[in-house]
Amino acid sequence: MELNTIKPGSGAKHAKRRVGRGIGSGLGKTAGRGHKGQKSRAGGYHKVGFEGGQMPLQRRLPKRGFKSLTLKYNAEITLADLEALAVAEVDMLTLKQAGLVAERAKVVKVISSGELSKAVTLKGVGATAGAKAAIEAAGGSLS
Repeated sequence: MELNTIKPGSGAKHAKRRVGRGIGSGLGKTAGRGHKGQKSRAGGYHKVGFEGGQMPLQRRLPKRGFKSLTLKYNAEITLADLEALAVAEVDMLTLKQAGLVAERAKVVKVISSGELSKAVTLKGVGATAGAKAAIEAAGGSLS
């Protein structure tokens, strides 16, 4: 093998399709655009969702629902997560460092899922009614 004989593998490269270059090329005359119409013309096309002037589907359907922008700042943790956490006093910073809640979370709530057997003190963290009962039954508290 010599440097002047090296070439790419077969099928690795292919020639660019040159349109509008005469009958012999196979893509002469209309250059693969068909005859007349908006799509055959330079710069002629429509916006996404345009249905030729007919009322578009996204405007025919009723508006429905609501997506809260503050939802991404809320987080949930379970009683099982608290059980696995090896600290007695839990606050927002502890949860973020443990990776249980996202860094951008502003509101954290404990939900009643799993078991809790050790006493845990929550500071600045909310809890559902069931989770609060389970934490207090295990000897913990909320503040």
